[in-house]
Parts: sequence; structure tokens; C-alpha cells
Amino acid sequence: MSDEQTEPAAGGTGPAEPADPTPGGPSGIELAREALAQAKADARKRGSVPGAQRRRTPRPARDRGRGGDPRAFGSAIKDLLADRGWEQRAAVGGVFGNWAGIVGPELADHTKPERFEDGELVVAADSTAWATQLRLLASTLVRRLNEELGDGTVRKVKVTGPASAPRRRGAWRVR
Repeated sequence: MSDEQTEPAAGGTGPAEPADPTPGGPSGIELAREALAQAKADARKRGSVPGAQRRRTPRPARDRGRGGDPRAFGSAIKDLLADRGWEQRAAVGGVFGNWAGIVGPELADHTKPERFEDGELVVAADSTAWATQLRLLASTLVRRLNEELGDGTVRKVKVTGPASAPRRRGAWRVR
């Protein structure tokens, strides 16, 4: 530290005065004036005027479609899906996730939705018996899915059975 020690002025908020004023040196008030003049000069260089209130730039008006007051999460998600055109895809994803709730637990244990394209839902069954059962229920399933997704979303249910090895051509063989 230097030989000259400073303490805060009375009140602790003003400019610092030397602890031991030297005879012939600037007094505390003169030091304060010099510091103030320097601060004003610095402010002018930055483009601000000391003592003047800052002008607030007017904020642009908020777009009513964005921002604003808080909204419920569900309604915000619905609006987002509608804006992006994802409503149907999200609903179909919900059907895939809630398959057991739509078709029942027993049928869901033996069938699984695989894909949805152009109004056709492809469902895989784990045996030919369950594939046949699902084919018999196809019209009921289309009606139930359209209740969930909206009228006309599902037009057809295609059922695929388990994959089996290709049969050999020719006469039957007995082993």
C-alpha cells in the first residue's frame, strides 16, 4: 500500500479524503471536485449526461399469439400441435401408447399396433388365431379408434399374423 492512506468521508458514502492532509496539497473538497469533473468527462465520452434521467426506449407491443400471461400447459401444447399440424400424429401416438386401454388387456397381450399410414392401421398378432380374431373385430376397432382420434381418421385395419417359414413346393411329406 502507498504511504497515503484513505478513509471514507463522514457518512461513508462520499469521496475519500487523505488521512493526513499534507500542507499545500489539495484539500478534500478539491479532490472531490476533481473526481466529479473526471466522472462527468468520462460520461460525456460514453454518450450519457450525468444527472439526466435515461430515456426508456418504448417496448414493442406484444404479439397476442405469443408470450403474455401464463397459460395451462395442456392448452399451450394443444395450440402448439395445432399450429404445427401435428394433432393427428400425436393422437395416433396416443393410441399406440394406450393400446391396452382401447382394445382391452387380453387382446393387447397378443396384438401390437405397428404403423399408421394414410388411414390404414397395421396391427401384428402373435398367432394366426389372434390374427383371425382381430380381423373379425376390425370394423368395431375402426369405429372405436375413430371415437378416439376423430371421425374418418382410421379407414382400415390391416392385420398381419406371425411370420412363418416358406413352405416347400411339391407333394406333402411325412416324416
